[in-house]
Amino acid sequence: MRLIAVFFLITVVTGCATTGQIQGERPDGPLPATTRPVYNLAGYSPAFKDGYIDGCETAKKTRYGFKDQRRFAADSQYKLGWNDGFSICERKP
Repeated sequence: MRLIAVFFLITVVTGCATTGQIQGERPDGPLPATTRPVYNLAGYSPAFKDGYIDGCETAKKTRYGFKDQRRFAADSQYKLGWNDGFSICERKP
C-alpha cells in the first residue's frame, strides 16, 4: 500500500512540474521549419525567405516574430528579406 501511495505522490508532483516555458510563449532563437508560417516566395534564396518570414511575423506581432541579429548583421540576403517582410507586412491592416 505504501508503494502505491509513493508512486501516486511522485506522479502528482512530476505532473505539476514546468518545462520553464509558458504556454503560448515563443522559444528563443529561430523556429524549426515545421512550425514556421508558409509564404509563397518561390524564386528567392533560402536566406531571403527566412528573413522575410521573420520580418513579416515581427511586424504582425505574432509569436513567430524574430530577428536573428547575427544573420541580420552578416547575411545581406537575410537582412534584405527581413526589411522587406517587415515593411510590407507592417502596412497591411
